[in-house]
Amino acid sequence: MPARPSPAVRRAATGEESPVARTRRARRIAAALYDRYPYAHCELDFDSPLQLLVATVLSAQTTDVMVNSVTPTLFGRWPTAAALASADRAEMEAVLKPTGFFRAKTNSVITLAQAIVERFEGEVPARMEDLVTLPGVGRKTANVVLGNAFGVPGITVDTHVGRLARRWGWTQETDPVKVEKDIAALIPRRDWTMLSHVVIFHGRRTCFARKPACGACPVTRWCPAFGEGETDPDTARRLLKFELAPGAVLPDPPPGPLPDET
Repeated sequence: MPARPSPAVRRAATGEESPVARTRRARRIAAALYDRYPYAHCELDFDSPLQLLVATVLSAQTTDVMVNSVTPTLFGRWPTAAALASADRAEMEAVLKPTGFFRAKTNSVITLAQAIVERFEGEVPARMEDLVTLPGVGRKTANVVLGNAFGVPGITVDTHVGRLARRWGWTQETDPVKVEKDIAALIPRRDWTMLSHVVIFHGRRTCFARKPACGACPVTRWCPAFGEGETDPDTARRLLKFELAPGAVLPDPPPGPLPDET
């Protein structure tokens, strides 16, 4: 059976935990997730900051897998910001149609590219204060680009990071900017980008929104929400999902069934 959280940990969700205790617990959770997902990475394919920025914008209301299926065609046809800015809308819409909301996304990509060309000489800026001035770019998107394309640490507060941070009692906030601030106070800055990856991986693969696989989770002893999902180890293990990129390596022993075992 997985280790159950102590009463002190369970009280964390009620706000009775000291800041020092919360920091220690958060870092233990982070360390366990680094061990569980050593292969965690940005799941959007890209070769440049521009490609990552556009792919992140396109990822709204769809999956990274779907975005990755259209971006080779998109960037093969329009490889630069200038090319994207002057693209034929109907032609781009046809390329982006599989991602959903393709008319709005086409407009977003063209408008974004035009701003990059007009204000930053066609190059994606490498500073938060510049990125968030671009149309359709908020802190979440900016942190994705900064952390993965420029090596600047950032916390990406997407749906998974927000709900897991609340589930773990790291924050009570729902506003992404406030959630980012609360997490930043717990985790060293150098780890922010990798933390984002492992939390997103955990949210997609183990700690699901409706029925988390508690019995197969590596952080149960520090999780005040233990028991919200399936606690039986064998049953929970069957709930796990793995979506490994080619060449990715699972930890030994693996945290769940290998892809060819499901």
